[in-house]
Amino acid sequence: MSEGDQLGEVLETLCPMFILLGPDGCIQRVGSTLQKLRTDQSFVGRGMLDIFELVRPKTNPAFPKLITTAGCKLHLKFRDKPRTMLKGLVAPLPGGKGAVINLSFGISIVDAVRDYALTSADFSGTDLAVELLYLVEAKSAAMAASRSLNLRLQGAMLAAEKQAYTDTLTGLKNRRAMDSILENLVSTKSPFALMHLDLDFFKSVNDELGHAAGDHVLCEAARIMIEEVRSDDAVARIGGDEFVLVIRGISNREQLIRIANRLIGRLQAPMAFEGETCAISASIGTAMSSQFLAPKPNELLHAADLALYEAKRSGRSCHRFYSESVAGRQ
Repeated sequence: MSEGDQLGEVLETLCPMFILLGPDGCIQRVGSTLQKLRTDQSFVGRGMLDIFELVRPKTNPAFPKLITTAGCKLHLKFRDKPRTMLKGLVAPLPGGKGAVINLSFGISIVDAVRDYALTSADFSGTDLAVELLYLVEAKSAAMAASRSLNLRLQGAMLAAEKQAYTDTLTGLKNRRAMDSILENLVSTKSPFALMHLDLDFFKSVNDELGHAAGDHVLCEAARIMIEEVRSDDAVARIGGDEFVLVIRGISNREQLIRIANRLIGRLQAPMAFEGETCAISASIGTAMSSQFLAPKPNELLHAADLALYEAKRSGRSCHRFYSESVAGRQ
């Protein structure tokens, strides 16, 4: 084995990204890892600057002189793509026989490992880059696990929040959700109407046909209410057969009367359940935020409740607005 081959074997073991240059600056041999970066090219016999662009020190006609300067630090990048950045340290050979340049990826090691599918076997056993790779992998795995956990936690929180604000039987909003909506509307001084709806004769359905029939009626009533309001309105079940509809941005009585009449008309239609007929109707009381100088959620709910009782006294299956006269009859 020649002296050059012996040197190459030693370099391959110690620094697999070496370049062995002759005195003319042409490449005589490269390490296996460096060759892996350009598997389709041959380095041997080519000039150093034919393959790499010298970033620092700036390229000059005295490049061959650089390789005779022990400890000279080079910053290089490939001339073709991917233009990976490399750092090099020059070690001249005795007797002016050329030089060895040991290359490394520096801070671009993570990108290089990804771009060239490198493994720990492509680095010297004492290269700190191997430990850095393990740290990067560990960090990536930890971050991926953390992201996955955060997503699961967020999903669980959203599910829990949704459950906390949802009536489990009908899928409507519950009293807690309605309170939050009313607080927001009042704080932003947004105009709205509040309809308190009660199902007439619901107790008879429960007593005569059973709770399964009652649950069916509640779910059907919820479906009808959702269909009769807009997507930005809200429907909440606040008690056994009591519901509240929050109608945003409407203070016109005629519009509200039409909504209430449609609800009453649809809810009094017979509902079939397992061969039986469930007959109910609906009474509705409405209060509007515009009826109060400084509306408060509890005040509006109470006003709508008074209007509902006025509808009950009027024979059920009808709609009434809150007014001072209604309040005076309580």
